[in-house]
Amino acid sequence: MSEPPQLNLDTLHPIIALWCIPRSMSTAVERVMRARGDCACFHEPFMYDYYVGRRIREMPHFEPDPERPTHYRDIRASLIETAIERPVFFKDMSYYVVPQIFGDREFNARLRNVFLIRDPRRSIASYFKLDPHLTREEIGFESQWRHVEWLEESTGQAPLILEAEFVRRNPESAMNRLWNAVGLAPMNEALQWKPETVHAGWDEVAGWHESTLHSGGIRAAVDEPDPDEVFNSAAKDAPHLKEYLDHHWPYYERLRSQASSNPEKTGLE
Repeated sequence: MSEPPQLNLDTLHPIIALWCIPRSMSTAVERVMRARGDCACFHEPFMYDYYVGRRIREMPHFEPDPERPTHYRDIRASLIETAIERPVFFKDMSYYVVPQIFGDREFNARLRNVFLIRDPRRSIASYFKLDPHLTREEIGFESQWRHVEWLEESTGQAPLILEAEFVRRNPESAMNRLWNAVGLAPMNEALQWKPETVHAGWDEVAGWHESTLHSGGIRAAVDEPDPDEVFNSAAKDAPHLKEYLDHHWPYYERLRSQASSNPEKTGLE
């Protein structure tokens, strides 16, 4: 395994990290970032460490690219190398990197972190439809919360947390909050894109993102069924999902209490 390059914090461009949970509209946010055109964008690079390098489990609907790095240090080295030339954006899951990222203070010093959450009743039901063998860890909220908590303790600052529901309800406001938090100029024209564009890094996971591939922008929620109804329908023949939900719900509530769209936090809505 190659040694990571020494960082020169004065010359590297920003590395923007969107830490999400599965089925949280994160790929739609990634499409907006790609439409901006001013960042090199990576789709879940640390997925290769979790599913290929360490082989935690086999991920369905996933055809690994043999050219991609498969270990944490090599993945972060590729992000750093790209940031020498231009700003970098990547979206990933906290459970791919927690806790090993906590010991990587040099890399963390360059990251501009944003977190994306969604009502776990909806995200679990959606995930289960695509992967009935999902694990409790892959629900994602516990690792997200531990990640946020560590960042607050180590930096003294709380990262931006966005709710997928807010992104769908008001994409312009949500994306401008994200861009402001990471130091990018507003670019509302990026909220629309050409449907069916398959970007580098998406071929191997296209089965997870059919709706996003065929959309031309972030879709508004229209007449969505009640989240309890959605979840109970999925859990009817999979009672272990209730245990997953019970485990992650307290972490979701902690994250949501800090979300930028929370009326008690912002006083704006």
